[in-house]
Amino acid sequence: MEIKKAIKLAKDNNQAAFKFLLDTYWNDVYGFQLKRTENENDAEDITIQTFSRAFDKIHTFDDKYVFKTWLITISKNIHVDLIRKHKSSIRSKIQTKDDDIVYDIPDESPTPEDKIIREQNLAKLLKNIKKLKPHYQEVINLRYFQEMSYKDISEELKEPMNNVKVKLLRAKKLLAQILTNPNA
Repeated sequence: MEIKKAIKLAKDNNQAAFKFLLDTYWNDVYGFQLKRTENENDAEDITIQTFSRAFDKIHTFDDKYVFKTWLITISKNIHVDLIRKHKSSIRSKIQTKDDDIVYDIPDESPTPEDKIIREQNLAKLLKNIKKLKPHYQEVINLRYFQEMSYKDISEELKEPMNNVKVKLLRAKKLLAQILTNPNA
């Protein structure tokens, strides 16, 4: 799939296009943030937020710009916002009307990663899940073992639903890599 086609399909809410864009640009955004934050966890969190925000606002992307540059700009802005938030001496939680938004969840038919995960026996699967970072273990556990919806996971983790979707997508990809290359 080419980038322009993937962006067009993503604007039509095509999940395969979102996955393609995530896979294509994850390392670029993560590497950019790793250089800025010098912390793997912070870089990963900001990268997840970047894709969450980008996918949420994909309809605003203008094709005359470079998609990677757009993602890096979003990522940079999220990092700057986090720095400002941490430097702020007054902290308050503002509840917005967006808290009550109802999300339309797209097709949840099994992806290749889902099929690989289900084919493994439970003991081996649990052992491999333990190789993931704790926040990925948690989202896999909530989704597949506790069978929670995206909305419920979002409420449980106190994170936006798009962050949960991106985390789960990333966790499934990493787990699929572990399962297909157990010695890697």
